[in-house]
Amino acid sequence: MGWTPRKRPIDQVDLTADDVPAPPSKSPRTSHGQRFGQDTSFVPLSHSSQVYAGDDGDDGDDEDDAQAADVIPGSQDASDSADGSTMHYGDLQTKIVGVRYYRGHATLGEHVRVRREATNQYDSNAIRVDNVMGAQIGHIPRTMAAKLAKYMDDRSLTVEGILTGVIGAYDCPIVLKLFGTSNIEARQELKSRMEFDKLPLGGFRQTERDERKLQKEREKARKEAAKLARSLAKGKGAQLQAENKFGYANLFTGEGLHEGEESLAELIDQSSSFNPRDIGQVAEEFGLKESDLENMPMAETPAALATELLPYQRQGLAWMIAQENPLMPLNGGAEVVQLWKRKDNKYTNIATNYSMSQAPPLASGGILADDMGLGKTIQVISLVLANSQPKTPKSSKTTLIIAPVGVMSNWRNQARDHTHSDKAPNVFIYHGPGKKAAGNLDQYDVVVTSYGALAMEYNPTAKSPPKKGLFSIHWRRVVLDEGHTIRNPQSKGALAACHLRADSRWTLTGTPIVNTLKDLYSQIRFLRLSGGLEDLAVFNSALIRPLMSGDPDARLLLQALMGTICLRRRKDMNFVNLRLPPLTSRILRIKFHAHEQEKYDMFQSEAKGMLLDFKNKDDKTKEKGGATYSHLLEVILRLRQVCNHWALCKNRIDKLAGLLESNKVVPLTPENVKALQDMLQIRIESQDTCPICLDNLDQPVITACAHAFDRECIEQVIERQHKCPMCRAHIEDTTTLVTPAVEMGESSDSDTVAADPDNPSSKIEALIKILTAQGQAPGTKTVVFSQWTSFLNLIEPHLQRHGIGYARIDGKMSSTNRDNSTHRFSTDPSCSVLLASLSVCSVGLNLVAANQAILADSWWAPAIEDQAVDRVYRLGQKRETTVWRLVMEDSIEDRVIAVQENKRKLMLEAFRETNTKKKKPDDRATRVADLENLLM
Repeated sequence: MGWTPRKRPIDQVDLTADDVPAPPSKSPRTSHGQRFGQDTSFVPLSHSSQVYAGDDGDDGDDEDDAQAADVIPGSQDASDSADGSTMHYGDLQTKIVGVRYYRGHATLGEHVRVRREATNQYDSNAIRVDNVMGAQIGHIPRTMAAKLAKYMDDRSLTVEGILTGVIGAYDCPIVLKLFGTSNIEARQELKSRMEFDKLPLGGFRQTERDERKLQKEREKARKEAAKLARSLAKGKGAQLQAENKFGYANLFTGEGLHEGEESLAELIDQSSSFNPRDIGQVAEEFGLKESDLENMPMAETPAALATELLPYQRQGLAWMIAQENPLMPLNGGAEVVQLWKRKDNKYTNIATNYSMSQAPPLASGGILADDMGLGKTIQVISLVLANSQPKTPKSSKTTLIIAPVGVMSNWRNQARDHTHSDKAPNVFIYHGPGKKAAGNLDQYDVVVTSYGALAMEYNPTAKSPPKKGLFSIHWRRVVLDEGHTIRNPQSKGALAACHLRADSRWTLTGTPIVNTLKDLYSQIRFLRLSGGLEDLAVFNSALIRPLMSGDPDARLLLQALMGTICLRRRKDMNFVNLRLPPLTSRILRIKFHAHEQEKYDMFQSEAKGMLLDFKNKDDKTKEKGGATYSHLLEVILRLRQVCNHWALCKNRIDKLAGLLESNKVVPLTPENVKALQDMLQIRIESQDTCPICLDNLDQPVITACAHAFDRECIEQVIERQHKCPMCRAHIEDTTTLVTPAVEMGESSDSDTVAADPDNPSSKIEALIKILTAQGQAPGTKTVVFSQWTSFLNLIEPHLQRHGIGYARIDGKMSSTNRDNSTHRFSTDPSCSVLLASLSVCSVGLNLVAANQAILADSWWAPAIEDQAVDRVYRLGQKRETTVWRLVMEDSIEDRVIAVQENKRKLMLEAFRETNTKKKKPDDRATRVADLENLLM
């Protein structure tokens, strides 16, 4: 499996032009500079010369986790990121030459890495091919490399390779899969270049055929929808109107909630029962059936634990102990362990098809992905108590837990509260001023620190372990609480976590996949899974791209992957038996008042007109002053806001749009910065995606040319080319990026029209009717969730008018004020309502004092709403719980629920073997198509 060239010197061999090889590197490397394997000795990750050095100074009490998300430039190969979405252009059948000069092992069907080697002394166009373990197999023929090199150098094509045969005496067959931009205009230019160079375009032409077919289907659907609308308008669709496409009964008659006092029973009669989790329930099994989970073996509750573990928690403990001591499969058996199978004493990875004769390193640890409220913390404490002995002489007994700042103390408290006082583990919080008093960290049983503290101490240039601090210890295990925090593989926090030395590695998260399957990559790299998937380029090639193209084998592979490293149980599984009281979810549909309907219809007409204008402009008519994508997002946003209250609707970007017509880049005056922040807020509230990484905007910023990106992505682009990847406008440096004015997902309140208590919206009327309904259980407490803090402002005077005591929490409040509000809500009998922004659904929030939740508006991402409800309905809830979802009848809110359903179905496709339609990348064209469906 070595990479060393054969002993005969290259200069003594007669070489053809194609055979001239590149001298092999001194050591195999990956896109992250270092292959993670069984050996956990200190080996620094290699990066570009621009790095963030560690800081030995005190980080202070006010340190937060933000710096852990800072990006380290050059931490990935160029092929691992792109300046936009990609599509398949074609497959190039060629060969690897020069194979007799290298010892890189290769197998039929194996995924390999295709890399540019511009410094090759024999050929400046050289393209080398490595196997997934970093060993060079050979290189692409000189004539073919001359064609491809320029495309790889300017990043217009991403090249992925799969071996189509075995290594012969002189060469090895390979197919090169070519991926390029899916941007409507840019792809035509790329197509022309490739045609000139006679490169294959079969995938490109298939995409165009699929798009034409899809367009015809949309036209047909629009005609059918228009026909149905005409039928309803003539009064012939009463039966159709009684049920929508989800099967929910039409809840309100002409009067509905607009009449007098209602009883709770009447409101329930007017609503329909709905459990959104049912849609994607099977999706969350991660390859394990509920019956398999139920029959897992149990471990005994550790003697030092004062709290008796529930049966499913004992099963979790047994699984974690086994995961820390994995064994290779038997020879010739059907068993697969961490994607490795064994046959004829050869070990083959079923994901990358890489084979080796010696036993590969296995990862020790995994992902505990139990539902919120199922006790992931106590299961880890039990693991510490049950399995504390070091695995090797060089490691310590100490477990390191990395957690968000807000829950670090919770680990210490839980360890104290759940163990016998004389056997409690010695827990030290390594954070702020306390770091100076730490002494030797390996003297403690458990050390708890933050992602920010970890990132501060990470020094990628270090050649050996430091003498003190987090990187000086070889830990018994490292545990990432809220492990999805490291989902950006380029962030300092993710790289720092991967660089820690430990016997075992764990991540705890209820959402291992937050936005896309790329979220899994950082988890796999952190866990040190071997076989190739820990390399991002290979992960994309072997898993993400096949899944996006609907490959059923890829779905099975994902099931196998998650089944081998991940354990997830839900609180609604029968065997979990939390003894929670029943949960009822209801949708309450509300009719618009006449004046509200007029406003809604006006916005809907405007939206449809803008959509047509935008599509025509996108189709190269380029009328000046036409609708922009931001205009389209804003009018969609206004449609959603008028469903809550007409006072929320305001036009925030017209002036900026006018400036951008005459100036490609606007000067960053205070007024323009405010306008850019308003435009960025629209992107955030619309759950728009970053056009570079195609993920939701996690750390959103906007450029002076009014394009929104995730900060890490655009900073890398600026470092490379100082141009906006969307419009090519010059960007001098990162200081010109404009950040949001307010908390993520919360709108600014400054422009909101004051509410008139005598003239509520129909949705506020419905909300008040629920809160004041006769027949509520005694002592009922309700949490009202909304994504707009400005809407919470509009609700407050109506609560005051009806004498309803309330508290409030939102992202603009300090942590102390939030704690005070939740304490009052939990303890004050006169405080029966908590107004809560969805953005506060963060770790550590416990709202079991409530037995009712109201979702005042629908968020694009269903996981956000699930997290909100889980704050109320969790371990510790003693009362029957009701969740109300308020939906305006025949409005965009119906279609937002459809978007949620589609997102759940995407998860279903990922984790269950189903016959699914092809899915395309979530690029701008797809986003526009989604907006079009919202307006049908």
